[in-house]
Order: sequence, then C-alpha cells, then structure tokens
Amino acid sequence: MSLESIRYERGRLEILDQLLLPLQTRYIKVQGVEDGWKVINKMQVRGAPAIAIVGCLSLAIEILKDDCVDKKIMRQEIEGKLNYLVSARPTAVNIKLAADELINLANSLSADENVTADDFRERLIRNIESMLIKDIEDNKAIGKFGCETILKRLEGDSHVRVLTHCNTGSLATAGYGTALGVIRSLHAAKRLEHVYCTETRPYNQGARLTAYELVHEKIPSTLIIDSMVSALMHARNITAVVVGADRVAANGDTANKIGTYQIAIVAKYHNVPFYVAAPLTSIDMSLKSGDRIKIEERPDREMTHIGEHRIAAPGISCWNPSFDITPASLITGIIIEKGVFSPGKLHEAVP
Repeated sequence: MSLESIRYERGRLEILDQLLLPLQTRYIKVQGVEDGWKVINKMQVRGAPAIAIVGCLSLAIEILKDDCVDKKIMRQEIEGKLNYLVSARPTAVNIKLAADELINLANSLSADENVTADDFRERLIRNIESMLIKDIEDNKAIGKFGCETILKRLEGDSHVRVLTHCNTGSLATAGYGTALGVIRSLHAAKRLEHVYCTETRPYNQGARLTAYELVHEKIPSTLIIDSMVSALMHARNITAVVVGADRVAANGDTANKIGTYQIAIVAKYHNVPFYVAAPLTSIDMSLKSGDRIKIEERPDREMTHIGEHRIAAPGISCWNPSFDITPASLITGIIIEKGVFSPGKLHEAVP
C-alpha cells in the first residue's frame, strides 16, 4: 500500500509532516489557507503536485466554512487567498496553474446570475476535490509510458538499473508518484534490478523520503550521496536516470531539485538516457526557456544545521538555491501523462 502524504475528506485535511520522516510519522491538521501556506513554505509538504493539491484543499476547507452570500465578495477573497498560497513556494508552477484555473472558474460562476452562492461554493469545492483523483490517474499513466520507453531501449528481457534524485513518489503527489511512479511500474513489470537514490539537499529528501518509500515498497535500492553519481556511472551499468520537475519551460529546460543539472551532465558523458517525469501541470508554456524560471533560495539554517545541531562553522556565509535548471539539450525525453516527448516536441503535447 502506498504511503499517504495527504488525508482528506470534506471539511477535514491532514498532511504528513515530512520534516519528521523517517523517524516519526505524524499528521498535521490544515484548517485553512494560513495553515496551508505554512506547511508548504516550511516544506512539511513538498513536491510540486502535492503543493498544488494541499494549497487548493486548504482553500476548500475555508470555502466550506464560509457563510458569505455575496458571490462578488467570495470571488475577491478566493483570488486573494490563491495568490497568497502561490507565494509560499514560487518555483513550482503547478500551484500557479491550479490557482489560475480556480480564479477563472470563480469569475465565471460569479458572473452567472443562475448560480447561487451555495452553488458557487459547491462547484469550487468539487473542482478542487477532483484534483486528488486526477493526479493519481496521471501518475499511473506517467509510470506506464516511462516504463515502456525505458524497456524499448533494451535487448531481450534484461533488467534495468535506474538512478533517481530527490523525492517524486507518493509523498510528493496525491499517490503513486512521477519519476518514482516509473520505477514502481518497472518493478511491477519485474524488470527492475536496482534503484540508486541520491541523498538530495535541502533536507536530504532522497535519504529521508525516497529511501523510506523504497524500503516501504520492498523495491531493491541503494542510497548514495549526491557527489557519488560520477563514480556510480563509471562503476555500474546504469540504464537510465529518471527525475521529476517543478517547472518545465516551453523549450524543455527543466527546474528540479538542486543537483539535477550536474547529474544530467554526468549522464550525458556516460551515454546514460536522462528522463524527466512530470504531469502537464508542471509545464509552463508561458516561459520560453529556463532562464526565466524563478529559483527559490532557502534559509541558511537548512545548510548549517541538522535539526537543532549546528554542523557548519559559525560565521560562514551560505548560498542555498533549492533548484537548478537542466538545459533541454541534456534531456532525452520528458514523460507526461500523454506519452514521452523530446524537449523540442513538447509543444505537440501541451494544448
């Protein structure tokens, strides 16, 4: 059974506090937009799809409790709250796209004289709730297409060794996962020999979260530190690299967890195919290239401390970008719920 990062029933939302994993399993109640912003900003919930879902569900919790009967006031408040939620983690595009869609829906419902305030509320909540179901369906499609594409490159019925970076599984999505969904599909097809996962900064999300999921699912796996990737590819026959994405520009440049760019360079040198697995909601066709993607910088403390213990010399300055940009030229294919596309053909997949 996959891990649950999000527990929701109408009027009640809880998220798994991912800062405490793997040593503690504790769920936090999210009782409105303010709570939603905090758990996203503090990275208690993370992963671009999960950020969007939790942010919007936190709004659904507030909408349900709201007894306002003026649709125009409701529309204004919804727009303001969604824009506030987007500010919690600016690099991931999924929540921005979800917010824009909900704002458009609120505008049309507000303008329709046949829609009552109760109808307005119900339609918005149902739209948000549908995100949970769709995300899992999309992830399973990504897993299927990714699995098929990787296996097509092999001769006979040989098995694969895959490297992944950061966390892209059930903990980063509504369930199943994107890059980790591809790995799950390979494992289910009995063609996966081994997975190598990097520790991943910040917060060691690979060591704490991906490793936790792989052990939970009994998938054969080994943890390596981020600086071991070159040595690994030299020493082992790695079939493919599969990573996630927080934002993909129109030309295929990709923002993902810091360290992805150097893995792509090493993969190119060793002739290892490099795939990005992400839902359509991570693709931002309004940006021509990755140069336009805003890169979030995290607090120094996330580098200088582990928990309450300082590990860095006092007085040292820090540079702590949470993401880097992998150029499209280093990417073999982008795996979405519609199939696998080369970066140059991405425009064919996006409506």
